Amino acid sequence: MAYELDVERIARVCHDANRAWQIATGDAAVSPLWDDAPESQRASAIDGVRHAQNGATAEQLHQTWCDYKTERGWVHGPVKDETAKTHPCLVPYSELPAEQLRKDDLFAAIVAALTPKEPHDG
Repeated sequence: MAYELDVERIARVCHDANRAWQIATGDAAVSPLWDDAPESQRASAIDGVRHAQNGATAEQLHQTWCDYKTERGWVHGPVKDETAKTHPCLVPYSELPAEQLRKDDLFAAIVAALTPKEPHDG
């Protein structure tokens, strides 16, 4: 049970860092605070943490996120719109703008930094 709590805490930090990144880069659709975020957005972050903890690269994390969104009816669109379920980042990783690539790297780095390591023998 403690593992699940750790995953949620890491997801919260990732979400908050993502939100700060959105503000710093002038994103027009800044994510709400964790406690105000829709359950689907929190679940997506938790899912991303689990994948990162299992060794997924930033590119794989992006693909997992795209799959998560499209399975829930989201499509590519010029702006992020919760009602219309459109998002400009629903594209292959290689087509993401530089600031989005860096945001995915930031997510992966936070998960790596906050995930407990197994103790070394000897």
